[in-house]
Amino acid sequence: MANIQRGLEGVLAAETKVSSIIDSQLTYAGYDIDDLANHAEFEEVVFLLWHYRLPNKEELSELKSKLFEYMTLNPRVYNHFQEYATDDVHPMTALRTSVSYIAHFDEHAEEEDESQTMERAIRIQAKIASLVTAFARVREGKEPVKPSEDLNYAGNFLYMLRGELPTDIEVEAFNKALVLHADHEFNASTFTARCAVSSLSDMYSGIVAAVGSLKGPLHGGANERVMSMLSEVKSVDEVDSYIDKKIQNKEKIMGFGHRVYKDGDPRAKFLKEMSKKITSETGQSELFDISVKIADKMKQEKNLIANVDFYSATVYHSLNIDHDLFTPIFAVSRTSGWIAHILEQYQDNRIMRPRAQYIGETNRTYLPIEER
Repeated sequence: MANIQRGLEGVLAAETKVSSIIDSQLTYAGYDIDDLANHAEFEEVVFLLWHYRLPNKEELSELKSKLFEYMTLNPRVYNHFQEYATDDVHPMTALRTSVSYIAHFDEHAEEEDESQTMERAIRIQAKIASLVTAFARVREGKEPVKPSEDLNYAGNFLYMLRGELPTDIEVEAFNKALVLHADHEFNASTFTARCAVSSLSDMYSGIVAAVGSLKGPLHGGANERVMSMLSEVKSVDEVDSYIDKKIQNKEKIMGFGHRVYKDGDPRAKFLKEMSKKITSETGQSELFDISVKIADKMKQEKNLIANVDFYSATVYHSLNIDHDLFTPIFAVSRTSGWIAHILEQYQDNRIMRPRAQYIGETNRTYLPIEER
């Protein structure tokens, strides 16, 4: 019997230049995540992931200009949200539908020319931010907000979501979150995207498939679950009893540990720092204190270290973002990585076709229905 790697753990499925995780250190195209988190704009990271190098001033300006140009949606897309933008529809469900819908308005969606492929990539990256923010506003009975040419990608997301200009620290916090979530090697949603386009399906199909994979609580949905947990703890004094009860009941505590990091998630420290800064500015310091106490407790009791999902939850909450939008925000950032891997898959493609170990019954014979 063949040796089966459940969850494909440790299986090498392809080569990539997009990102790497080696000895618990994350890099994007060879750049250490610490370096990028401290210095890079999200738009620079988008260019880096797609071209394996940082842009020069002219290239960055052109990318920003095109992202702004494509952020505005076709009026029919805004109207489309009226059909299902309610509290009963999870935003990830809406995003899955709307990404598929915008393909209808891309007259070049099926073209394979390289220039059209890159233009499509920019178009999708721009519009996914608008899809999330427009859905959020329509379900609240508000008019969608068009982007501002004076803002970068992070700033425009917050502006289109809330209808007011974000502060500098809010833009800094959100930009950092986007940079840290942009790519993460062969995670479930990225692998799903590459599987989808390995049949030479179109880029929109790859992104739709990836959104569906990210939706699960074991992947992108983790930070929403983290915030649900933090909302249940009313004070620092309640942390010990709350976590003890969770452990006793063998309940999964979201936001801790990671399959590929043995020494801790290198992204978490940046969002921890940003969480402290932004909760202080917004008068929610106790939320940060509760987070730290939970993290210390989990390290002590289970020897588990907080990952990027744990502190991103408090950052988004402090930015006054609805909790069920946390996973769609993850998708907004990760779209840059998904596209990078899709482009790479197209360049060196072989259709994904693994095998399965059959464990069912054998040597059975069809019986007429009267005899069953």
